[in-house]
Amino acid sequence: MAEWQVREGGLDDPRVIALVDHHATSARAATIGGCGHSFAVERLRADDVRFFAAWRGDEVVGIGALKRLSGEHGEIKSMHTSAGSRGMGIGSGLLTHIMVAAQAAGMRRLSLETHPGAHFAAAIALYRRHGFADCPPFGDYHEDPSSLFMSKEIS
Repeated sequence: MAEWQVREGGLDDPRVIALVDHHATSARAATIGGCGHSFAVERLRADDVRFFAAWRGDEVVGIGALKRLSGEHGEIKSMHTSAGSRGMGIGSGLLTHIMVAAQAAGMRRLSLETHPGAHFAAAIALYRRHGFADCPPFGDYHEDPSSLFMSKEIS
């Protein structure tokens, strides 16, 4: 298995953009009514978002972002590992990298929104392994049967 690394940025690279677009399209296709909250490339470029890509050589194998909700609260956004790279620890490594970045930025809590169902089962299991637990809606979210909210204290 080839080694991989996480780098911040990359949203000008067509390979990264393709994986971001694939994530948004596949996630929406697997949700109730095609509802989804993943960020498009333009939103991932915003000042309140830090974007990360996992690379194996010149291949992008995973993506994830950290959105600042407040001084001490962040949200994990757009987490995705390419289909051919699953089971290699990339999602776990990317999530750990984002949690460390959040702590370094003074955040004490991380939250996320995902969806119930088979398509998202591996992601939910990953978040639970890293200590995330179900929580009520946060930020601008509202109760929604197609959403699952999770949170973790990180300090």
